[in-house]
Amino acid sequence: MNGYTVMQSNHIKPEVNYREFRIHKLNTPEFSHVRLLLYWPIFGLLFLFLERLQPQRNYYPVYCGLDDIIPFCEWALIPYLFWFVFLIGTLVYTFFVDVPAFRRMMYFVIVTYTITVLIYLFFPTCQNLRPEAFVRNNLLTRFIELFYSFDTNTNVCPSLHVIGSVAAMFGLWDCKALQSVGWKIAAVRKQDNTGGIAAKNGFGKRVRDVKFHRGLLAALPVCFFGWWIAYKILPNNKTNRFLTRM
Repeated sequence: MNGYTVMQSNHIKPEVNYREFRIHKLNTPEFSHVRLLLYWPIFGLLFLFLERLQPQRNYYPVYCGLDDIIPFCEWALIPYLFWFVFLIGTLVYTFFVDVPAFRRMMYFVIVTYTITVLIYLFFPTCQNLRPEAFVRNNLLTRFIELFYSFDTNTNVCPSLHVIGSVAAMFGLWDCKALQSVGWKIAAVRKQDNTGGIAAKNGFGKRVRDVKFHRGLLAALPVCFFGWWIAYKILPNNKTNRFLTRM
């Protein structure tokens, strides 16, 4: 059985007992959703190939006039890091509490991330927005300098930051335990804070491009297509709580 049991006290009790999981049970109805996690190492290897293992490529610089008026702010590092917490936290929560929501979120991720990787492969992009030197020397700027040493400024459009934030927002909206208006608003605000605040303050690659940049505009049709596949086409409409509440 996948999903959850709603107790009389309104607490959510996971029905999947992962302590009983064994590799040979991957194809059983109870644990078949675990296979979806295999996409993450596959995506990681593909992204590593694009970032590190390709020969020198000609990248198309992605630029918007608003970039000139967005100042660099090292405090944007904090919401930037919370993006990882938002995305991973939503995956972990749905994995243990709401398996149907986890499935649909992973379908969305698989569709949108794969499309994005293919776009990066055939239309490589970059951003030339990083400061040559930091005005201030503090813990945040030192961390950013370290981050720049291994994170390239390539593969930025469509923005995976936007797509990942939308994936987490949809995943939370889809959870039966989080169907109140307050939770839905909180998910939207978290999606905006982890992507939008960082973008407004201009923290380099895949952050500064999120709110105003072409990376956002390019991510929207990818997200719409992923939503259509993951929440409209693949699931059974009778069990698709997200669509019935749209």
